[in-house]
Amino acid sequence: MATIANHPQSNTVRLQLKQNLILRDMRPVEWVKLEPILEIADYGKGDLLVRQGDTEMEQFFVLDGMLKRVVSNPEGHEMILRFAAETDMDTSYAAWRLKTPVPYSIVAVTKVRTAKIPMPQWVEFLDRHPTVKSRFEYEVMKLMSEVMAHTITLHLLNAPGRLLRFQRKHPELAGRIPKKELAAYLNLTPETLSRLKQKVGAEV
Repeated sequence: MATIANHPQSNTVRLQLKQNLILRDMRPVEWVKLEPILEIADYGKGDLLVRQGDTEMEQFFVLDGMLKRVVSNPEGHEMILRFAAETDMDTSYAAWRLKTPVPYSIVAVTKVRTAKIPMPQWVEFLDRHPTVKSRFEYEVMKLMSEVMAHTITLHLLNAPGRLLRFQRKHPELAGRIPKKELAAYLNLTPETLSRLKQKVGAEV
């Protein structure tokens, strides 16, 4: 297990963590408690961090690279629900609270480095630090709302509208998501996405 203390890039890791939307306002006393229980983990493109149906759960803070949240049916058809890059996170917290298996997979879109923690330890930490818990649960609700809005968008907006909405909502991801992945997220073929980008002048 690579902890922050024994990681060769420990100073960089600490700086990256302190930019995370959940952790950036934590007090020094909270950092002292959290840092020793975080594990720094590296993944290759396409690696599976969480498998749909898992019952062992973890909390992930993205330090470098990009993750995607994916659901699939028994026939192997997949739907990408969201992407998460630096300063963001992904989690199985809702499934943990509901005592259900994780209803999606979390997969590395690129090479990824995360700080992760088993969900039981993360929940225990949150219960001891209510300010962090409040901020975290707000972000979880916001995340779930965004996933729902994206799902609705796929049904209500036409192809140009879906691309323009993505461009407006996620400018920080512009140019970073591989065309095949973005096309799948928008429920388009890569060829259709290429034509739309030319038509609307989108630099995605």
